[in-house]
Amino acid sequence: MRHNGKLVRVKPDGAEELLDKQSVAARSDAEIETAARRDRENPPVTDARAGKLVRVPRVKTLRRALALTQEEFAARYHIPLGTLRDWEQGRSEPDQPAKAYLTVIARDPEGVERALRPVLS
Repeated sequence: MRHNGKLVRVKPDGAEELLDKQSVAARSDAEIETAARRDRENPPVTDARAGKLVRVPRVKTLRRALALTQEEFAARYHIPLGTLRDWEQGRSEPDQPAKAYLTVIARDPEGVERALRPVLS
């Protein structure tokens, strides 16, 4: 769900598909369960799998939620533009420190921006 309340599906290429809340709400539990089982990108969470899951924000989704272009996001958070593009296009994945940094950005984007501002002497 976007911050403006619109329900969207984010496709693998980062494009968003607007979903009709009414059609989603009108589904039965069985229909929802069937649709969830068919979703190859989101397999069911088993007890064994639950312990291995780590919540890391998707870079493109995070950037869009902040309403920033790639150039703005890269400049604001001191991430090389080429690296950001590679992450968003799936050519590479953020390493552990980058994932931690993206998590901090997702939780407190203004705080990170403040921390990165040059200190005037």
